[in-house]
Order: sequence, then C-alpha cells, then structure tokens
Amino acid sequence: MSNSANRLPNQLPNRLPLSHFLLALAIVAIWGTNFVVIKKSLDAFPPFLFATLRYVFALLPAIFFVKRPKVSWLNLAMYGIFIGVGQFGILFYAINGHITPGLASLVVQTQVFFTIGFAMIFAKERLYWHQAISIGIVMIGLLVIASHIDSQTSLLGIGLVICAGCAWGAGNTVSRQAGAINMFAYVVWASAFSIPPLILLSLYFEGGYSSLVSAIELAPLGAWAGVFWQSWANTLFGYAAWAWLLSKHPAALVAPAPLLVPIFGMGATAIFLGESLPGWKFLAAGLVMVGYLGTIYGLSFTKHSSRKS
Repeated sequence: MSNSANRLPNQLPNRLPLSHFLLALAIVAIWGTNFVVIKKSLDAFPPFLFATLRYVFALLPAIFFVKRPKVSWLNLAMYGIFIGVGQFGILFYAINGHITPGLASLVVQTQVFFTIGFAMIFAKERLYWHQAISIGIVMIGLLVIASHIDSQTSLLGIGLVICAGCAWGAGNTVSRQAGAINMFAYVVWASAFSIPPLILLSLYFEGGYSSLVSAIELAPLGAWAGVFWQSWANTLFGYAAWAWLLSKHPAALVAPAPLLVPIFGMGATAIFLGESLPGWKFLAAGLVMVGYLGTIYGLSFTKHSSRKS
C-alpha cells in the first residue's frame, strides 16, 4: 500500500505546493475581476437568464467531447444545483440592484465558513485554534460592511449573498465527495442540472418567454462576451480547477483562498465601474486578508509547534 494511502489525518499536507498556490491565485484573480463583467452584463440580461446562458455555454458544445465522469447522477445534480442555482442565480439577483459588485465579492466569501463547517460535519476534519481566530477576524470584516448600509447596498442584498456563499460551500462539499475524477468533465456535466431550474426561475420572475427572447435578441456583443467569459473562464476553467484543488487538499487549506477575491473584485470595480473605496472598505478587506493569511500560514505554525512539543 502506498505512503499516501497510509497517511493519517494529522499527516495531511499543511501547505499548498507552489504550483497549486499559483493556480489558486489565478482562479481568484479571474473570479474577482469577474464582478465587473457580471455588473456590465446585467445591464443587458436579467439575472436568472444570465445565469442560464452561463451554464448553457458551459455545457455546449463541451458535453459532446468529454465523457461523463465516474460519479453518481445525484452527485452531479447536487453540484449543478448548489453552484448554478444556489450560488450564481442568487448572486446575480443580488448584484442586480441589491448590493454593489465590489461588496458582493467580499460578502460571498462567507463560503469559507460553510465549506469548513460542512467538512467538519461530513469529512470529520479538524478545526484548528488559529482557524477559529482567523474566521473571527473575517467575521469582524463582514460586520464592518453590515454597519454601512446605504442606497446601493441593503440588508436583503447582504443576506442573499450570504445564502450564495452557503450554496458555494455546499457545492464544495459535494465536489470533494466526487473523489479523484476529471473535474473539467464534472463541471461540464453538472451544468446540465443547473439549466432547467434557472430557466424556470427566469420564465416565472423575468417576464415570460417573450421578454427573455427580446433580451437575447437585443443584447449587445459586449454582453455576449460577458456570457462566454462566465461560461469558459469562470465555469470551465475556474470551477474545474477549484474542484480539482479541493479534491487534492483539506478543505480548511484550500477553502480560504477565495478570500482574496475581494482584493481583485473591489479593485476592479473601483477602476472600471467607479465604485467608491472609502476607508471602511479598506478596513473590511484588510480584515478579510488577515483572516485568510492566518488560516493558510497558521496551519503550518500549529503543526510545527505540535512536533516540537
């Protein structure tokens, strides 16, 4: 039996290899700057239709070229619904008038709490003391945001994005249960289960068939570029690579990486959308950054201390 197979839970890798760290950084850079693309595309498409189109082109034509991964239909369906509907359907709805995209990029990082929590429940992973402290620091950052409600950001918007973070955490948990499979194929095939509920939500809440057809026909090329960026860069590359990282490392080590998304998201929305960056936003983002670094590097410190004792 291989060494990796004999490894005990407390012998799991305590840091990401450099190549995996750089991959995680590329993913979060794409996800962060993507909030500009989302906001611009929502000027042309209603949110649930936009989410539907995202997964239509993640599914097609790729599904004709990749085999279905060796995972249950239930697992594929759960991932498609949690990520497609629960995360992005709700997130797009929230950004469409209930919260600024820069702040949404920060609040959605509540996913880390849910991912680690679900891993503790279902995978019996351990929460280290430094991770609890780091999560507390991030919580303070979120409270800073909640204390600055204005005409552009409502409590409803914050609540919706927290729900999107919960769905993201659930999707992370489901993808980890899929095991060592082709994650690109996994994301492609799971997209098939995102589309039907998103279409139904769009038809019910966004004016019916004629309104949706009109939005599609009138959408400018820039909006369609946003759709394809969502489908290919964010979904096929971003989420396939993210699911692959989760399958290789403990959730507590990988899940905090997207806490860097707000750094890219708030910076990009300030540059391209003119979103203001008052001092309290820097404070909130700084707290999130400190929490992320504490989670990643504290694990190494904790295990080093354990070995010395």
